[in-house]
Amino acid sequence: MKLPAAPDGGGAEVQWTVRAVLAEDTPWAGRGHEVAWAQGTVTRRAPLPAATGARPAVDGDRITLGPAVFDARTGAPRTLCGVPVRDLRLDVWRATTDNDDGASWQTDTRYGPLWRELGLHRMRHRLEAVGTDGDALTVRTRVAPAGREAGLRTAYRWTSDGSRVRLTVSVVPDGDWQVPLPRLGIRFGLPGATAEDSVRWYGGGGEAYPDTRAASRDLRWDARVGELQTPYVRPQENGARADVRWAETGGLRVDGEPEFWFTARPWTTEHLDAARHRTDLVPDGTVWVNLDHRQHGIGSQSCGPGPLPRYYLWPEPAEFSFVFSEPGDRPRG
Repeated sequence: MKLPAAPDGGGAEVQWTVRAVLAEDTPWAGRGHEVAWAQGTVTRRAPLPAATGARPAVDGDRITLGPAVFDARTGAPRTLCGVPVRDLRLDVWRATTDNDDGASWQTDTRYGPLWRELGLHRMRHRLEAVGTDGDALTVRTRVAPAGREAGLRTAYRWTSDGSRVRLTVSVVPDGDWQVPLPRLGIRFGLPGATAEDSVRWYGGGGEAYPDTRAASRDLRWDARVGELQTPYVRPQENGARADVRWAETGGLRVDGEPEFWFTARPWTTEHLDAARHRTDLVPDGTVWVNLDHRQHGIGSQSCGPGPLPRYYLWPEPAEFSFVFSEPGDRPRG
């Protein structure tokens, strides 16, 4: 069957979803039962806006750049588009899963224990420079496990067009890295947000990893933060949505370039990592958001092999961007 010509998206992405459903009742399923589906992008979305033109202004202990306010000493954002945020920084840790930890009888490499041994669960963020240059605010840090030589040199470059704020993150590994990373992206908190807050996004609809991505259908979705959590018997990393183009929650919209992995939960990853039972997970008055450039695969090493090598997240130079805006202020695409 030949698909119809793609409509003009006007700068927005156009994607076909093809479904195969039963035309008649059968002994094993009724008429209309979906047997298979596939998706494909026929028109790519337009690039995100450059979000430049506004200039950073230093005023005492703060720096204002368009609709964002930063701490002048650390360069950390205090508010983005009027929304309070806290602790925005590079994040590489995930609460290890049963598959990450593997089984003690296995002879294959189990990266969960190695990540802990290296100290990826206690990364230190050393501020190296905060500076303004023309229309940009740039913050440079070195992120590394305590007491280890291997690290990640990270630059956060902020620009604005007066109504939106763009963050470009550049990461360059240094030292001798012998293990892949669990994830690579940024994390920040939205104080005052709760598990009942709504989340809207366009991208994968169910929990996914790079090696389980094919089971997650791209659509526009609407849920509560609490509904994004997968209630595993033993608390562990969960809930990431794949290939998200944009997401809205807590009064803030995020568009990614390229697509990103989106996670939102009412407790920190550290809290999730320390919990042994679901009852240990108590909301802390903040919704914690992860916007990941990449993730390490999940594999099946609790009872079988780990991820295939092509799903490893080895440290290498990377650059990725996010545009923050008010939910009603949507860049095209």
